[in-house]
Amino acid sequence: MITRRTLLKGLLGTVLAGLFVAAYGFFIEPALRLRVRRWSLSPVGWRGAPLKVAILADLHMGEPFVSLARLERIVARTNALGADMIVVLGDLAAGHHFVTAKIPVAETARVLAGLKAPLGVHAILGNHDWWDDRGAQRRGHGPTIAGTELEAAGIPVLSNRAVRIAREGGDFWLAGLEDQLAIGIGRGQFRGLDDLDGTLAQVTDDAPVILLAHEPDIFPKVPGRVCLTLSGHTHGGQVRFFGWSPVVPSRYGNRYAYGHVREDGRDLVVSGGIGCSILPVRFGAMPEITLVEVSSGQ
Repeated sequence: MITRRTLLKGLLGTVLAGLFVAAYGFFIEPALRLRVRRWSLSPVGWRGAPLKVAILADLHMGEPFVSLARLERIVARTNALGADMIVVLGDLAAGHHFVTAKIPVAETARVLAGLKAPLGVHAILGNHDWWDDRGAQRRGHGPTIAGTELEAAGIPVLSNRAVRIAREGGDFWLAGLEDQLAIGIGRGQFRGLDDLDGTLAQVTDDAPVILLAHEPDIFPKVPGRVCLTLSGHTHGGQVRFFGWSPVVPSRYGNRYAYGHVREDGRDLVVSGGIGCSILPVRFGAMPEITLVEVSSGQ
């Protein structure tokens, strides 16, 4: 028989559990937790020596959740992974209004300049790098503040551009798309500045290709010529239960919400990223540095 006292204890326990979950989701996981998520892949078409790529995605800088001091720790931890190459996949500024102090993009770029890797540090822009830049929105094109500051910090930004990366273990191409939601055209509609065909047309030989694309929604259009696509944007849904997220900023829902996806012999890795968008909450989607280790599988 359920007594009044038992019922009250149950209700109190439920309330306390709810408060704990809320506190964890709003204050602990988004602001204090950080992990390194490793993926080991053998993409079709990859040749040569193994390659380690460290990914920093969706920093969404802003106090108190992602401060400059926290970014400095993230940079140091990323460098300590010993990756061959580091890529920054866009969205530098906070994507929500729950910040106590904004962080100028120039300061973020200054700290990111501390990233070091033998094959360089490369970046692309994300939707918030465009949306937060009123001048770029008015013009309908770049340059953007984020892109200019990253370049000034010595980090090349690949805007619909492919570059050949030379290394002793076998050369490869690194291609970066411009953002697919760059320019607001009203009523929640956006015009992308991405040019997949034009970018891949710059690849002039049969060396493997790695593609950087902020939003993973481009993946169904990516041809088999590309060994691996690296994306961010989704934050793993920010709230994730047993591999499922109730809300994902993708027209494909959970299909490309997080992690390694293989479709039709093509590989995609979606990083969970560091920061938050809309609301500063993460639960079951811990902020992460993503480390992808690529090999030929031989």
